[in-house]
Amino acid sequence: MNDSALVTDLYELTMLQAYFDEGMGERAVFELFVRALPPQRNFLVAAGLEQALDYLEHLRFTADELAWLSDSGRFKPAFLDWLRGFRFSGDVDAMREGTVFFADEPILRVEAPIGEAQFVESRLLNLLNFSTLIATKAARCVLAAPGKLLVDFGLRRAHGAEAGVLAARASYLAGFAGSATVLAGQRFGVPVFGTMAHAYIEAHPFESEAFTQFAASQPSRVTLLIDTYDTEAAAAKVVALAPALKARGAQLVAVRIDSGDLAAHARRVRAIFDAGGLAEVGIFASGNLDEHRIAALLAAGAPIDGFGIGTQLTTSADAPALDSAYKLQSYAGVPRRKRSEGKATWPGAKQVYRRFAADGSLLCDHVTLIGEPPPAGAVALLQPVLRGGVRLAPSPALDALRGDAAANLTRLPDALRRLEAAAAGESYPVHISPALQALAAEVDRRPH
Repeated sequence: MNDSALVTDLYELTMLQAYFDEGMGERAVFELFVRALPPQRNFLVAAGLEQALDYLEHLRFTADELAWLSDSGRFKPAFLDWLRGFRFSGDVDAMREGTVFFADEPILRVEAPIGEAQFVESRLLNLLNFSTLIATKAARCVLAAPGKLLVDFGLRRAHGAEAGVLAARASYLAGFAGSATVLAGQRFGVPVFGTMAHAYIEAHPFESEAFTQFAASQPSRVTLLIDTYDTEAAAAKVVALAPALKARGAQLVAVRIDSGDLAAHARRVRAIFDAGGLAEVGIFASGNLDEHRIAALLAAGAPIDGFGIGTQLTTSADAPALDSAYKLQSYAGVPRRKRSEGKATWPGAKQVYRRFAADGSLLCDHVTLIGEPPPAGAVALLQPVLRGGVRLAPSPALDALRGDAAANLTRLPDALRRLEAAAAGESYPVHISPALQALAAEVDRRPH
């Protein structure tokens, strides 16, 4: 979305110059992982890999960017000359988008000359963090409303245009039916949904006229907004107008309610429509919804067929950040380990293996060193996606990733599917292999 090489932190550039000055160019291994799950999250859904690979493949410094860096006075001419040919030439292994994962599991591994591997840290975290947060929030909504139409309405409250478009992609990947964000349709093929705003109703002298004119202008799959003045009175107007709209070729599929007691309004509107011969017309609700409100509405028996979810989705409002990290695990063939209090890492290049129960549900994961024999019946989650700076294959179609995400959610144990945090003893087991633990102890014995 934003392909400038300067979408980074200053320290990535200052370290890159220091590596250059010292002649440090041996290969390094970095891994991206989440230290701890956010509150009330029992799992995360990997997303954003396509954008990360796009970034790595096309990373370049433009003449204007190099001129700005030169004018800053921070960087040496020889280093800036070297940056003119800077490319990412490394290898990447990663979890496929749509994969459910947990804390302490690397979801992406980079192996490259240390300057290249270090420099890409900030943007990789930026891209994978955000899409993973939104995909996970969307997945929770999907679990709260099985079989219901869910649409992303969040662009206007997103933290910028890139966030809004990537949120539309991530939520669709996680199981939403589509988005109101038009660019997500053009760029990613996400189905686009839309109704009307209250301003359109208010701009007409009569509500019925607004309904009629909108249906004439947009006759395919019409959804009318009915809570501008009096929700139930508007529903009665829709019943009265329906025969004429149908005669003119308009396809009335739903009405939207955006305010008030959504359950109560939905019940009354449903009764009005059923009595008026509009049993086939659905009810779509919006208005500061999240997975908890949706679950409560459905538990109360509200006859709502779909939900538009905005602010709470695109900001992941209850958990707006991930405690994620991108850390050095090996340099020049020597395992490395950060030992900072509360932020210690496991050294060496690693793989994540997943085992399944007899019924196909997730049983446990194993984090091992590369080269360790896999646990019996386990599946490796990190797969090669980029070698020598070039993708090994085109990115999977978004609909295929959406299918993967749905399959992953289906395989979650019941305790992890709940919206509340799993009880003690119900959290998902992630085992650190004995060989990895032994390597950490060995690294700790080295002088520093």
